[in-house]
Amino acid sequence: MVMAQSRPVQIVQPMLVIKEVFAAGYRSLRHIRFPVEPLSVFVGANGTGKTNLYRSLQLLQSAAAGTFTHDLAAEGGFDSVYWAGQRGAKEPVRVKLGVRLSAGAGGDYNLDYTIETGLVQAAGGTVLGAGFRLEPQIKAETLVYEARQRAKRLLDRQGPRGHCLDEEGLKRPLGSEILPSETALNSLQDAAAFPDLHLARRTMLEWRFFHDFRTDAGSSLRRPCLAVTSPTLASDGSNLAAVFATLAHIREDTLELDQAFDDAFPGARLVIPEPDRFADFGVIFPDYPKRVFQPSELSDGTLHFLALAGALLSYRLAPFIALNEPETSLHPDLLEPLARMIVAASKRTQVWLVTHSEPLAEAIARHGGVSPRRVVKRKGETWIDGLRLSGDFAEEDSEDA
Repeated sequence: MVMAQSRPVQIVQPMLVIKEVFAAGYRSLRHIRFPVEPLSVFVGANGTGKTNLYRSLQLLQSAAAGTFTHDLAAEGGFDSVYWAGQRGAKEPVRVKLGVRLSAGAGGDYNLDYTIETGLVQAAGGTVLGAGFRLEPQIKAETLVYEARQRAKRLLDRQGPRGHCLDEEGLKRPLGSEILPSETALNSLQDAAAFPDLHLARRTMLEWRFFHDFRTDAGSSLRRPCLAVTSPTLASDGSNLAAVFATLAHIREDTLELDQAFDDAFPGARLVIPEPDRFADFGVIFPDYPKRVFQPSELSDGTLHFLALAGALLSYRLAPFIALNEPETSLHPDLLEPLARMIVAASKRTQVWLVTHSEPLAEAIARHGGVSPRRVVKRKGETWIDGLRLSGDFAEEDSEDA
């Protein structure tokens, strides 16, 4: 492995950070708005709806990617994703998601994106408009720009009609080319004409969601990958070996990675050979100092920890990293090293974590000084302890944090 003197950590500021998330009508999320910090930790028991919080952010990214309605349908259709609890007789059957993106610590530049979806409108058994009978369709979509207490609606879509403002401030109709199953956020690809919309879309597409890394015999984590410079880990971890090779042979600095690995597996050493067509890695354990164990031989827990190291210590971190129960398959002794990696990553980018592991949440609190937020269920609705209806946390919680 290439060993070099420690260099200052490359701090890549995200173009826009997430300030707030909103969700209504989605699974157990009846109506919730909550702030997002540089390091956000949500802890709760199974069945409280933690994963629904995580999934709502993934769906916002799918709106940017143009797969929003497809991904809702893949979850079992609108009947499966819509809030199943009590609702008013005249309340529209809608799922609504939103995010506030901000630049600068003072929030001088904000973009508020919201998307609302429902079922295809029908009359007398006949479907009205372009769409299948049970297909989710976009009912509303907005992007609001706010700066210095001034706001303007850059995108305003209501049903089949709508408009957007171009760089000159002129209204442009969306036209009939955008189908009810397509998002305007993805469809309006002219970066010069719609720079703010382009910035919002690009930021959301660069988010990374890491959950349930495959560690079975057929997992891509256990195989070499193409030797292509990889500054950021893919969501499925398929370029893990290239991420390690980029640190070792492009950046020529594996100090953080080596320290994290030794922290988790004292005396063990990560071996990253210089790649040719393919990148690979191995591990030397202290009990077998002359043998390099290949990824195909590593335990599920060891491989899972290495994937998390690739996600949190890569050369260039994504502008937002979301982790869903990263403690899965890890030995309890690995939770402290994992917590230290998470805290270190949060100094370079936003990290958002949901977990049911109290020890992991407590370890992050010790090392990062961030109090975890507790996710609870009340009358079937997912909520966060201390969260007020206004969308912020009670003062006493802020002081404790």
